[in-house]
Amino acid sequence: MNGGPSGFTNAPVTRAFIIASALFTIFFGIQGRFGTLGLSYQDIFGKIRLWKLIMSIFSFSSTPELMFGLYLLYYFRVFERQVGSNKYSVFIVFSILTSLLLEVLAVALLKDPTANLVTPGPYGLIFASFVPFFFDIPVSTRFRVFSFLFSDKSFIYLAGLQLLLSSWKRSILPGMCGILAGSLYRLNVFYIRKAKFPEMISSLFSRISLPSMGSPRAPSSARNVVRNLPSYPTHQMERNYPAPMQAAVEPTEDSITTLVSMGFDRNSARQALVQARNDVNVATNILLEAQSH
Repeated sequence: MNGGPSGFTNAPVTRAFIIASALFTIFFGIQGRFGTLGLSYQDIFGKIRLWKLIMSIFSFSSTPELMFGLYLLYYFRVFERQVGSNKYSVFIVFSILTSLLLEVLAVALLKDPTANLVTPGPYGLIFASFVPFFFDIPVSTRFRVFSFLFSDKSFIYLAGLQLLLSSWKRSILPGMCGILAGSLYRLNVFYIRKAKFPEMISSLFSRISLPSMGSPRAPSSARNVVRNLPSYPTHQMERNYPAPMQAAVEPTEDSITTLVSMGFDRNSARQALVQARNDVNVATNILLEAQSH
């Protein structure tokens, strides 16, 4: 099990979120203001501090939390590669807003005006991601250590447990809210899994992302041939796609590896990439649509 190719290939949204989280955490750390972060009853129902609500989404309250949190965010980039940047952005917004709403409700019920009940950081997104991680990422290897059975997924669970218990009650609360948010997303509440942002927003984000974050570009000669390629339905891909055309748009090994790491068959992944002109996001949609029929 792995997150696909190293780096942020086909994961520009994850890259932007990790950079923002790291910068905000470093900023507050340099100023020695970690103690001012975290949500309390007074921040929400007393003197409303909107800036603390916003900062609680991005900034961690300590260096160990930052390290474990960014590691998990980096690993979970596999979900952006699987569903595409647009739908993953919807997942991020839904997870953060839903978990934040649940945290506010929990703080309202506890009614402790003197304590910071919720530690800051993107706990909602991180622990919401454990829901698809549990259900959708298969175990590829198992091994024993001192008679205890582990899998390649165990390390991710251990990192999540460390983050969940990092601030004890203050971190357990947002972690549980994140798991609930991820469960609601998986249950497709309000048909959220079909939601997408307008293409104008998606194209704007693509323009500001570094070129190296996208799919590898084919040579100009191959792109000229690709423009004239016809489009075929997924189930006719293998028998109808002309062999000479396949050679002109041969998928890169990194793109094939990315799809295989998501659990797709290698041959099917290659055929989907040929049809999608080596665009991993489009190829993923092709494979998912083929599985649904």
